[in-house]
Amino acid sequence: MSSILWPMLAHIAWVFMLYTWLTVARTRAVKRGEIDYSAFLLGRDEPLPIARITRNLTNQFELPVIFYALVVLLIALAKVTIFDVVAAWVFVAGRVIHTLVQTLTDNVLLRGQAFTINFLAVAALAGHVAVIAFEGLERP
Repeated sequence: MSSILWPMLAHIAWVFMLYTWLTVARTRAVKRGEIDYSAFLLGRDEPLPIARITRNLTNQFELPVIFYALVVLLIALAKVTIFDVVAAWVFVAGRVIHTLVQTLTDNVLLRGQAFTINFLAVAALAGHVAVIAFEGLERP
């Protein structure tokens, strides 16, 4: 059961890395005179490389929220299987690929394909939780 915590912790570490990368990128842009700190107040007019990191960091709080909820449910129900652990690691790998594509390229099609990896992994976890829910309905 605890093995599913590792992919969740890996994703949290990835988010921390993105916060660090964004902070460093913004600080460097200000020091180079490319932008003033006030531009970050609302995230407007950021240089494209910084805007990409900002947008990706926002993405880390969309589909991943469902991932976290499913992981917590599986742990609370004591129903974690190897299938879930593999799906969780696929999700994390997909998030890393998605970040790299979104922040380092203009390839929107590839980014969508990377997102599909994440989506299918979360859908697999949701499917398992749904099966557990239906099994619970059958018991008196």
